Amino acid sequence: MANRHLSRSIVLQALFERDFRGMSREETRDALQWVSDDTSSASGDLSFMEELLLGVVDRIPDIDMIIEKAAPEWPLDRISMVDRNILRLGLFELLFSDRNKVPAKVAINEAIELGKTFGGDNSGRFINGVLGAVYKELGEPGKEEAASRKRPVPFEKMPIERLGGAVVYARYEGEIYLALVHDIFGHWTLSKGRIEPGEELEAGTIREVLEETSLPIKLIENIGNNEYIASDPNTGKKRKQVSYFLAEAPYIDIKLEEEKGGLDDARWFRLKDALELNFYEDITPFITKAVQKLSTTA
Repeated sequence: MANRHLSRSIVLQALFERDFRGMSREETRDALQWVSDDTSSASGDLSFMEELLLGVVDRIPDIDMIIEKAAPEWPLDRISMVDRNILRLGLFELLFSDRNKVPAKVAINEAIELGKTFGGDNSGRFINGVLGAVYKELGEPGKEEAASRKRPVPFEKMPIERLGGAVVYARYEGEIYLALVHDIFGHWTLSKGRIEPGEELEAGTIREVLEETSLPIKLIENIGNNEYIASDPNTGKKRKQVSYFLAEAPYIDIKLEEEKGGLDDARWFRLKDALELNFYEDITPFITKAVQKLSTTA
């Protein structure tokens, strides 16, 4: 595994040189040979490196399109050359490699480690966010073929996962503020998380919001429930049932959990400004209900 990690780092260097110099496919392959010759401990894995390198190069248009959709706030030319090519390499292994040789989690973890080694201070977190979001949205690559061999699971027999979330507000200097989190698909949304088996809904919601945003909250009232179907890469489709609360917190700095995949920001917004943000349609009713309640008590 360590040798394969070294091989991926060599492939990354060749991809970086290709990007920097605008090299052709064959010139990129020659660059790989030159770098690998200079790193004798990985020379025995040349076939793996060539297959990986050329696989990435041949699919760059498709991979770049996925990056643009997964991180709309970050146009490709704004992503550093190192991070951009780590994402290309990671997405190729995540989406197009043989699952028996490169499990999805290995592809993601290897890309994150490359980001930590070769990128900037935030590269690991950024790469984790993009790859984690693609993984969750698409499910483990190959699941469509596996699903085609199975009979669809009826809705009523799908496993249920409970989640708790909150419209978190604070009062500060005569204004009401909302605490919101931002995902890499360009939407502001509500902090939420999984309720553990045997855990009380209220206690689990408080714990999840605290872990995700560092905000200690006090639940005021339940403002509604939501349910949607999601694909889990390990267990297949499941029903996610979310209970949302109106919750009060002190107006203190929000600190987004560093390893939270799919989220890239968290902020306070004045109540009147929050209404102009880009929310998911299924979140909007809860925001609206909370705003109405808060406006009557302002």
